[in-house]
Amino acid sequence: MQADIILAGGTVVTMDPERRVIEEGAVAVAGGKIAAVGTAHDLRAQIETTEIIDCTGKIIIPGLIDVHAHAGHGLIKSMGMHGGDRWEDICGEVYTQASPPEFWYAEARLAALERLRFGVTTGVSLLGGGDTIMRTDNPAYAAAHCRGVVEVGTRSMVAVGPTRAPHPRLYADWYTGERRQYEVSFEQQMQTSREIAEVWHNTNEGRIQIAMLYPVLRDEHEKDMPPEAYAVACQQVRIVRAFARERGLIFTQDGHWRGSIRRAEKLGLLGPETLLSHCIDLHEDEITLVAASDTKIAHNPSANASILGRCPAIELMAAGATVALGSDATAPDRSSDMFRHMQQAMHYHRTHFRDASVLPIGKALEMCTIASARALGMEGRIGSVEVGKDADLTVVDLRRAHLYPLNMPVHRLVCFANGNDVDTVLVGGQVVLRMGRPTRVDEAEILDDANAQAAQMITRIGGQNDLELPSDFWGQEG
Repeated sequence: MQADIILAGGTVVTMDPERRVIEEGAVAVAGGKIAAVGTAHDLRAQIETTEIIDCTGKIIIPGLIDVHAHAGHGLIKSMGMHGGDRWEDICGEVYTQASPPEFWYAEARLAALERLRFGVTTGVSLLGGGDTIMRTDNPAYAAAHCRGVVEVGTRSMVAVGPTRAPHPRLYADWYTGERRQYEVSFEQQMQTSREIAEVWHNTNEGRIQIAMLYPVLRDEHEKDMPPEAYAVACQQVRIVRAFARERGLIFTQDGHWRGSIRRAEKLGLLGPETLLSHCIDLHEDEITLVAASDTKIAHNPSANASILGRCPAIELMAAGATVALGSDATAPDRSSDMFRHMQQAMHYHRTHFRDASVLPIGKALEMCTIASARALGMEGRIGSVEVGKDADLTVVDLRRAHLYPLNMPVHRLVCFANGNDVDTVLVGGQVVLRMGRPTRVDEAEILDDANAQAAQMITRIGGQNDLELPSDFWGQEG
């Protein structure tokens, strides 16, 4: 057998059905796929290759997967976060009024670079912030995001769709250098989303996938909206869900809690291709609904929503549901480091149950590898180190003080590693990170462009005051 690359000498954590861990293991890659998995001794003897990557003292895992994040957040992290709802207001203003395609391109490259540096090979990115700030008034914004991701070399599932009724919504563009405002209808946003799916879904060697989104309809929306407006919203979400089914796309919603899954079930939104995020304070019957319908859950243990309520991830998994981990993006105060979110998840649920055995270490790793792949409908392609799957691989350097002594490597990986320990990343068999450095893009140029676009955005919204330290930054003086 001839291989393009062999990663040899490291501990291979396969996440296959037997959850094999191979000491002094190796993975052979050919034609973008995993061609063989075994010991380094056997693969070196049986397979010829043009390149061997020495992974001695390292651990080889499937590329990590982040099932819930937001495009755009990378340029707004921490701004106004101490001012009540000010950070969310900034998102709304920027995403609808102050973000030309260049903003979305710069942010996509920055976010993809961060993911890459942290060993995240696949991530979901909502094109905006959720309820009223999806950037689907024009296909140019999604195109800019997709181009940026493809350049860096990671995978992105881009969620697009309309904002919640009532419509129209006020948007603005900057194509002439000046702001031009215009109203956007539900029909226009749906047409934009259809065009995005037609042009981008499953393109660039499968690096870009498209998902459909409609904002969550909760009890307060029915109470606060006029009956006719709420009825329109219910009809709209059914239209979006039907299009997702027709096109074979994942359908996702951001921000379920306290009874909203009951409402989603009545609207016909649940099912194997549905991914619901946050899902805090669910009722027992909602847990049953999720498991019975094979609806997938994106658990974001580091998000603000997980402070306001608890996602019953342990109970959901006990009921048979697929629960995967998300970062909820890099803002206002988080990162794309899935090691951080694994560790946060373990402490989060162990604290709740007052039981240090809750959410075993291997289960936490499963939640951002094979379970995440299942949540995205990609289990047959990624999420484990198995022959025939796409060669999305992350290599973590264990020769670090905080990861030594060199024993119990899987424990070291999940409990002590962080994204900065990632050494090498392959996506589709291509080395896109080598010795901690991206191979396809100029990192400094991406950082400079992100800085410039953020500065322009701040000027457009008059947001200089949102960069200042708040009066209570150091805590209240007694």
